[in-house]
Amino acid sequence: MKRTRAVLLAIRVACAAAAVVRLSRARHRRPPLVAEATFNDGESVSVVVPARDEAARIRPLLDALSGAPGVCEVIVVDDESTDGTSAIAAASGARMIAGAPQPAGWVGKAWALEQGIRAATGEWVVTLDADTRPSPLLPATLVARARRDGLEFVTVGGRFECPTAGTAWLHPAMLTTLVYRFGPPDGARPQRAGRLLANGQCMAFAREPFLAGGGMAPVSDRLVEDVALARHLAGQGSSVAMLDGPTLLTTRMFETGRGAWGGWSRSLALPGVEPAWRQVVDLTIVAVAQALPLPRVLLRRGDVLDVALLAIRLGTLAGTSGAYERRGAAYWLSPLADVPATVALAAGIGRRRHRWRGRTYS
Repeated sequence: MKRTRAVLLAIRVACAAAAVVRLSRARHRRPPLVAEATFNDGESVSVVVPARDEAARIRPLLDALSGAPGVCEVIVVDDESTDGTSAIAAASGARMIAGAPQPAGWVGKAWALEQGIRAATGEWVVTLDADTRPSPLLPATLVARARRDGLEFVTVGGRFECPTAGTAWLHPAMLTTLVYRFGPPDGARPQRAGRLLANGQCMAFAREPFLAGGGMAPVSDRLVEDVALARHLAGQGSSVAMLDGPTLLTTRMFETGRGAWGGWSRSLALPGVEPAWRQVVDLTIVAVAQALPLPRVLLRRGDVLDVALLAIRLGTLAGTSGAYERRGAAYWLSPLADVPATVALAAGIGRRRHRWRGRTYS
């Protein structure tokens, strides 16, 4: 019995140490995006929006981009929608592309992006998901920052809008599992290509070099195409970064807690990107360092290590508060959702088939 307890304690200490090392990267973060209205003469940006059944939420995005500095065109790739997505986008002045049927070996979003990027005419491409709400200055700001910092591929972490208490409670806990596994994604210090994160809700890059490197084809079969793409490009020697831009980008991903559970469970474990052994190791770290300390303390089973880890968890809660548009009671109680978030992460590791937007992927 003593030996078993000693082994368990050693595992807990190792997990705690790993979490602390990762979280400590918050001391070295890139400066957040600051709006810039200037744009170099001759430069132009094509905004590409992949859209599948987005009639209910695409209009605010298109309205925000109307007349945006430096934007020469907004391209909406209608990925075989069955609602009024195409009509709404066309009425907003967007250039419409009727998406071709998805080829074998391609995931839907990657294929839609590939078509839009190849059709674009701008020197730079900024891709945006239909559920984003960008500042009109976002495209120009991204290009200016990429040029100044010598970045070849940029993604942006914005601010989340959680319209219901269930979403505001569950979403932050799920987001925090990423921080415990990879550290803050906007770290300024170099990180191994195989551990990079990215946010495909907003990506920016120079069009011709991107296509010369294969476009979306190298990650055509990846469900989590954004992280796969960032890691692929970094592995090829490109300068890749994820920037913090809460004042320039807001996303309303999920309307309900149930929707957040289903959506995040699909991608939270980074299927097809992270090897299985590392998924299990990171799951153990999340369970020990993020999820279990609070229940153990509440059940009066906690020890000094649990108290220390709980204090760190509350610190991360304060640290991620800027990523949320409204921070009511549900947000501050979100550590109570750490156990369900960990269950969702575990379920994603074992899942062999994923269904998304009416399509099933292995």
